[in-house]
Amino acid sequence: MAKVTFHNDPVTLLGKEITVGDKAPNFTVLANDLSEVTLVDSKGKVRLISVVPSIDTGVCSTQTRKFNEEAAALGDDVQILTVSVDLPFAQGRWCAAEGIENVQTLSDHRDLSFGEAYGAVIQELRLLTRAVFVIDKDDNVTYVEYVPEVTDHPDYDQAIQAVKELTK
Repeated sequence: MAKVTFHNDPVTLLGKEITVGDKAPNFTVLANDLSEVTLVDSKGKVRLISVVPSIDTGVCSTQTRKFNEEAAALGDDVQILTVSVDLPFAQGRWCAAEGIENVQTLSDHRDLSFGEAYGAVIQELRLLTRAVFVIDKDDNVTYVEYVPEVTDHPDYDQAIQAVKELTK
């Protein structure tokens, strides 16, 4: 499993670690209106999945805003999803307050389906670790970053470049 720390203390990640070349596992999460969303719902698009511990904290907010800004330039063949364990209502309020319109926020609070499928559940905190996954139109994982220190930013440039490589 990926070695991850939270405020420099090691944490345990639950689930199967995803690596480049894996078939992206399906999952069921909740949209802000409580409807179920799965990976299959975005089949045929390039997906960037941005994973954050809590949407309304500093680094998580920046991460979501950054990918929201990039989304418009990536085109209609790309879908950016932000997944956290925040309640769908809190995600909806945050998006409205921040003017987030190009990223779909999704909640894994109900059963940690996404977190367990992608090896992203922090056992000690029942939060998701910070990570980024890029999945091609055929559900192949082409980019993975489990951020080693949960409070650090992901490599935005590398993640966006991975998406651009798939949309050439």
